Amino acid sequence: MFSHTEFILFGFPGIVAYRKFLVIPFLSVYVMIWTGNFILIYQICVVRSLQSPMYILISILFTVNISSTTSFIPKFILGLSINMNEITLAGCLVQMFCIYFMAIFESGILLAMALDRYVAICRPLRYNDIMSKQTLVYLVLIGIVRSIILVSPLVIFASYVQYCKSNIILNFVCENMGLLSLACSDISKLQIVGLLVKIFITILDSGLLLFSYSSILYAAMKIISGKARHKALHTCGMHLLVAMLIYTCGMIASVVYRMHAHISYDIQNLFNAIYLMVPAMLNPFIYGLGVKEIRQSLKRSSKRSLVFSSSMHICDKKIFVRG
Repeated sequence: MFSHTEFILFGFPGIVAYRKFLVIPFLSVYVMIWTGNFILIYQICVVRSLQSPMYILISILFTVNISSTTSFIPKFILGLSINMNEITLAGCLVQMFCIYFMAIFESGILLAMALDRYVAICRPLRYNDIMSKQTLVYLVLIGIVRSIILVSPLVIFASYVQYCKSNIILNFVCENMGLLSLACSDISKLQIVGLLVKIFITILDSGLLLFSYSSILYAAMKIISGKARHKALHTCGMHLLVAMLIYTCGMIASVVYRMHAHISYDIQNLFNAIYLMVPAMLNPFIYGLGVKEIRQSLKRSSKRSLVFSSSMHICDKKIFVRG
């Protein structure tokens, strides 16, 4: 049976005459994602006071933001600019793997951050022993292995499906549901597997996060007081805000996608873009402005840059006068 091996990614099909103008918002958001996340990654790497497990996990989260969006935004921008909308089945599966892998790995990093805060507040005397560099490596490796185990079956099964209905994917990314909608064989089992993975990750991870942060809240109200309590609750509040942003966007996008019979492709694409891009864009602002240590570090760096630029300007003036 014939099966397509090349596809056309055609996102936002309802606005064909204005699709090229989408380069402006998508490119602007991509630049913001790269700039905001990279600045904070660099800051955490070079400032010694920010090289504790919590900030290392935050920097990994920022790296995930950059990697996830890089897997599809440049391709979409090229498609809008010079009509490079074609993608092979292998390329589509790789993009799908990257997007889903990063989404599940991101959820794992949020769990690791919750564990870090739980140990810091509920077991403060044993924090350095428990949250060692070795533990950090194990947590990251577990997150990677878990993501591969959960994502690989979806991608492998999708690679064996016969695609003969059409080769046009009405989305700007290769997603499981969008690709499988072009199949000419029974895909109900594959859809059930994808849905089960989604439910498993959402319920398990959000449940663990709620349990962890409720334990932290209980300990913070019972054990510590004053400024220490305020700091603990504020830091945990930042983590919860990021987690809620990611899970809420994911849930809304998933619900909208499954209501495709009643919602246009453009609206589906819009909510998909919000899910994939908005958290990655907002995370640096939430942590950069919300976490005191990072905010103060950024202020010190900006002051040093201003002092350096001022001194260079004065030196240039002196050289000019002497010349």
